[in-house]
Amino acid sequence: MKRALLIGLVTLLLSLAIPLSYGGFGVLAQLPEVAHWLIPTTLGMVMLGWIFNAARLRLLVSGVESSLRRRQALATVISTEFAGAASPAGVGGPLTYVYLLRQHHVKTGHAAALYAVDHIMDLAFFATALPLALAVFTFDRQLDHPAWLLGLLLGLLAAGLGFMWLLLRRYRTVLRLFGRLLRRLHVSIARRRRLARWVIQFRHAVKLLLGMPWHRLVLLYVYCMSHWLLRYSILPVVLYGLHHPVPWSYLFVVQGMLLFVGQLSFLPGGTGSVELGFSALLAAWLSTDTLALALILWRFATFYWYLLAGAPVFAATAGAATGRLLIARRECESAG
Repeated sequence: MKRALLIGLVTLLLSLAIPLSYGGFGVLAQLPEVAHWLIPTTLGMVMLGWIFNAARLRLLVSGVESSLRRRQALATVISTEFAGAASPAGVGGPLTYVYLLRQHHVKTGHAAALYAVDHIMDLAFFATALPLALAVFTFDRQLDHPAWLLGLLLGLLAAGLGFMWLLLRRYRTVLRLFGRLLRRLHVSIARRRRLARWVIQFRHAVKLLLGMPWHRLVLLYVYCMSHWLLRYSILPVVLYGLHHPVPWSYLFVVQGMLLFVGQLSFLPGGTGSVELGFSALLAAWLSTDTLALALILWRFATFYWYLLAGAPVFAATAGAATGRLLIARRECESAG
């Protein structure tokens, strides 16, 4: 408990210290001057993204002959997001996800496979969306025409589904290449054991997805795409509200890089690495005061709000049990 509180305190201080080092405490004085619609809009986008994820979860659970009510699915999503944001590298997220689904009478193996399905969907989205966004930014296209925007979304949908189909059909090749990479990198035995469990979950997820009808797969991917497009539109909305718009395609690539960097940090929410990366990638576009204010507003919607809104839901659903699971996991890893 003391260690968790210490990590939480360091996370909070560091995440505030970096933007304040750019704009000073005058940045906090600018918060009341922010457009009144901005913060409610960004928080509403977060909530709508959670609703899309809850709909995706209900659809997935129905594929393993179980069911979730809307409230149960939403509580599971919010609790999982909180646990991921509150733990280093997001390790609490999958534990909470599997535990809560187990509480709703979903078998542990199925729950782990469903979590892997979520990641396969996310992988398909980012594998297609990031190169597409980079291409849009490179060719300096403006997303101001409805026909162009519609074509881009349809192209993203088709590319993501195509990538997912290829991944499912060739998953044995993917696993062989993954194994060769691990041998070359000389990965430790403990880490290889964890990766072996992930591979088993991945294979179960592939079998689950291959057994689904195509219309359900398309709907699942639409939910996934909607969630991430909302999540990655928060920063453009923040900068628009501050009257300093930056190309959406560039911001999409930036946030994709920050998401990856944040997973490598030992502090919750990628604190420190995310803030420094944000500053480095947007310093050429924004003044120091605007950069600091945008960073605070963006992190509030995409990190602090996950903690504030998720804490009571997590405490009511999975708090004590997930804490015990985390402690048991650390003991097993140290023993192994």
